[in-house]
Amino acid sequence: MSTTALAADGVTGVPAARGFAAARSRFYWWLVWPTLAVLIVVTLLPTLYLLVTSFTPLNLTQPGTAWSFANPLVNYELLLEDGRLHQSFWVQAKLSFWTVGLQLLLGLGFALLLNMRSSLLQALRTVFLIPMVLPPIVVAIIWKVIYTPDISPLWYVFGELGWDVPALITHADWALTAIIIADTWEWFPFTMLMMLAALQMMPEEYVDAARIDGATTWQMTLYVTLPYLKGVLLVAGLFRLIDSIKAFPLIYILTDGGPGSVTEVTNYYSFLQAFNFSYLGYSSAITVVLVAVTVLLSWAIIRMVSWGKEDGE
Repeated sequence: MSTTALAADGVTGVPAARGFAAARSRFYWWLVWPTLAVLIVVTLLPTLYLLVTSFTPLNLTQPGTAWSFANPLVNYELLLEDGRLHQSFWVQAKLSFWTVGLQLLLGLGFALLLNMRSSLLQALRTVFLIPMVLPPIVVAIIWKVIYTPDISPLWYVFGELGWDVPALITHADWALTAIIIADTWEWFPFTMLMMLAALQMMPEEYVDAARIDGATTWQMTLYVTLPYLKGVLLVAGLFRLIDSIKAFPLIYILTDGGPGSVTEVTNYYSFLQAFNFSYLGYSSAITVVLVAVTVLLSWAIIRMVSWGKEDGE
């Protein structure tokens, strides 16, 4: 082949390659745009409507209040004066603190246990995942049966042992604890699964080096395993923190926010304002604040961990 022919092939090849890349890019955009459109319709538009509604005194029994912006900050002014709302934030903080903490501790413990080489433990992995894959309503019904003394097998055992145990979900001092126990049982498999996956990807060199240095099992866990799992613990904790703020089925079925308002978390209070009292505008304002608090709290946790890494380096 002549030099002229080779040059011609090179010249014609470049535009052809560019044309193929452009066609592929257009094809990708044709795939992406429908997805973006669905996300906008399903996520962005409802969020914008929620934000707009929070600036109106919308009441389901008074349709004319839907687009009234005479006093757009009235709902946010009410937030500052609503003692029951402030109490719901405190209940939410206690619920999130204990459920996330217990789920991380149990998840870590069971992940370390199931990471051992044992055929029995391997078989138990699926069993431990059952609570997480059950529908939340089913989980709530299971715990409703457990917590109802007249039909609970657990309370039957308590009676046979002569123990006088109060009905937890109707006792003001124990109702929130009952929710914490049920929520922890349902979701600790999630943190366990994440940490178990990370443990199985941990390089063997780390463990071998620690053993050569004479480290005990406790020392390897403290100085090798936990530092390696720090990032996974953060991600799992954030996921569970955000999900704990959305807690609803357990509270709705087990306690209905009671006794009184001891288990009334913020999103449940927002639900009551919207559908029990028809104050949809005020409920929207509560939800906007709750979303903002969740985002800011997540950002703060991520930043604190990032600063810790920078200091360590």
